[in-house]
Amino acid sequence: MTARLRCPQRTLDLQQPLVMGVLNLTPDSFSDGGRYLEPEQARLRAADLEAQGAAIIDLGGESTRPGAAPVPVAEELRRVLPLLQSLHANSRAVLSVDTSKPEVMRAAAAAGADLINDVYALRAPGALAAAAETGCAVCLMHMQGEPRTMQLAPHYTDVVAEVRAFLAERVAACRAAGIADERIVLDPGFGFGKTLEHNLTLLSRLSELRIDGLPILAGLSRKSMIGTLTGKAPAERVHGSVAAALIAAQNGADILRVHDVAATVDALKVLSAVVRR
Repeated sequence: MTARLRCPQRTLDLQQPLVMGVLNLTPDSFSDGGRYLEPEQARLRAADLEAQGAAIIDLGGESTRPGAAPVPVAEELRRVLPLLQSLHANSRAVLSVDTSKPEVMRAAAAAGADLINDVYALRAPGALAAAAETGCAVCLMHMQGEPRTMQLAPHYTDVVAEVRAFLAERVAACRAAGIADERIVLDPGFGFGKTLEHNLTLLSRLSELRIDGLPILAGLSRKSMIGTLTGKAPAERVHGSVAAALIAAQNGADILRVHDVAATVDALKVLSAVVRR
């Protein structure tokens, strides 16, 4: 099993599950859209996420919630680059940029990004070559359809087999482009073109998505599946999200992408203590 993730300036040890803190720099993200649009608000939030125990901070300049509209390259860069540059100079966390645009990938890497987190798994024209050139680690996510339509009528014959086959194909494409395995993370894409039943199946069988020992990222935090199961609004889904994160960790997730960092870090400490025994 791959126990590390190599980034341009540092390497993450994945012997224990790590937490990725979400920082949306958007007006329309489903959970915290609009809260961190001001540079100082965003900077303070990033510092808070790191202080709570986030090993990775994931900056997003374009919402990928169901029905989200595309954002022009220039606007995405305007939202992301100033904070990224500031964090590169002042933060010890691994810096991730949630983008599918080659232009943003290159600019983000030049500004100090360590990881490219792409919901399209580098399928946009030019994205694979751009990611390979940056030297950044890459997170390849499965999504059926695209954000504006992905939740209209998702269908699979065998969701685990189909998601695994897609991720295997994208790993092969990365290898062919010169991206080494130690730079690759896989994400099944909970909530991206999937029903509640699809999501629960993937969560319960997460270990089956392991491909050649590559690490797995699970992003379940505050998503609609948690809302459906608990009846809670996004801001009230902390407990359900932490429970889902723990299940993901028990089933093989190496990185947990979350909004509620401190609660997840504490829960993982308890889980780790039990596992060590």
